[in-house]
Amino acid sequence: MIRVMLIDDEADALKLLEILLKQVGNVEIAGTYLNPIQAIDALNQTMVDAVFLDIQMPGMKGTEAARRIRSISPELPIIFTTAYAEYALEAFEIDSTDYLLKPFTVGRLENTVARIIKNLYKADLALLNKAPVPSVQTLGGFHIVSPLKTGTEVVWKTKKERELCAFLIHHEGKSVNAGVIIEALWPGYDLDKAKSYLYTCLSYLRRSLTDQGIPIHIRKGNQGFSAELNDITTDASPFEILLNQILDEENMHEKHYHQMNEMYTGDYMGECNFDWAIARQLEIKSLYVRVLRKWNRYYHGQEKLSLAADSLQRLLTIFPDSEIDGRALIRLHLKLGNRSEAYRVCLQLEQAVRIQLGTELEEETMLLLQQTMERQSAQSNES
Repeated sequence: MIRVMLIDDEADALKLLEILLKQVGNVEIAGTYLNPIQAIDALNQTMVDAVFLDIQMPGMKGTEAARRIRSISPELPIIFTTAYAEYALEAFEIDSTDYLLKPFTVGRLENTVARIIKNLYKADLALLNKAPVPSVQTLGGFHIVSPLKTGTEVVWKTKKERELCAFLIHHEGKSVNAGVIIEALWPGYDLDKAKSYLYTCLSYLRRSLTDQGIPIHIRKGNQGFSAELNDITTDASPFEILLNQILDEENMHEKHYHQMNEMYTGDYMGECNFDWAIARQLEIKSLYVRVLRKWNRYYHGQEKLSLAADSLQRLLTIFPDSEIDGRALIRLHLKLGNRSEAYRVCLQLEQAVRIQLGTELEEETMLLLQQTMERQSAQSNES
């Protein structure tokens, strides 16, 4: 839910904008003002996430009001609402989030609200990223970014040293028996040789973390070895917390949709070929899929079909051979008039099922593909 302030010298325009924003949903109107000076005064006492601002107003133009708002809250998203296109350059110079030409539709407002939510999430993320702490990434691979040089990843002496670090972090500070570590990283090896490899890797690992300024400490206890993270969090845990929160929510908050998709950068320990990570990888993927399906149902119910299509496309990225999701996405693109997108999904689905799996498409899918390709061919002939 985002809180917005509306400023326009015409009461009817304010009322219409308020009605349209309520139709978009997940928007709370924090205040409506006919006088921009009163609105600016109210901003000193009212917390809002964005301001919708008319340009042609008596007493003070919207562009001047925007500059005063910038002096109070430099990062606050400002959306101009006007019947005049000639102020677009000035609005750009003020760094407005959007420029809406009256009359505008609910669909156009949906895009604006989505942009506000995305910008708010990026701003939150930027604040978090200012702290000089290492980043431990387990989604889409396994990477530790050093705080000593921005964007520089930890360099490992050996692949097994890296895997040992990932394995201990995977256990989230819990002590792991040496035998369990050996079975996971060196299965089938001679026990004495495996122990020698383990202690060599532990030595390398401690040195690498120390030399590269990573405050992760490898501890030895009676029960085995552990990685003490010292308040460093991995990306997987907050991601799982957010997903479970969304599943439990009765009222959906669209900020969470954009947030979870920003956080999901791939499978847990993806492409690392760590057999011991497969169970959690499947668990997190299954949870993400459940949440995507919940969002898809929500967006269908809200008639926000472009976002419903986006959620289906993300499901197909995870399961490219899912004919049920593929058919739903094709039909949705056709309903939206996106024939070229529907055709693209057809080709991708055919590639995934026929070529990669080596099986035939279901009859319902075949019929839909044929109809879509005929429509695309007819459109090409017309153009």
